Amino acid sequence: MITSTFSDVNLPAKHESKIAEKGLREFAAFLSTKLETTQEAANILNVSRPHMVKLLEDGCLPFHKTGRHRHIRFADLMEYKKQRNAESMEAMRELANQAQELGIY
Repeated sequence: MITSTFSDVNLPAKHESKIAEKGLREFAAFLSTKLETTQEAANILNVSRPHMVKLLEDGCLPFHKTGRHRHIRFADLMEYKKQRNAESMEAMRELANQAQELGIY
């Protein structure tokens, strides 16, 4: 059942799922084009804004400038975060393996 402020509308389940699927597709399309400021991007990555600017200037993430302001696509930010997390997990696995080999762990 879909509820609105005006009235309740009962739809068959197949229609509810189609509406939900369409909404999710539209939301994904919105997120892929959404632009973040350097401060918003820094907050998402849990880093300082100056560090975020350095990542951008070092070419770690694509961005564009509007005047003096840098903007980062949300989709690019999420891809970078995913890659960074994967690299971090791999480094932790490697450290754990080394600790085991040395009998520390």
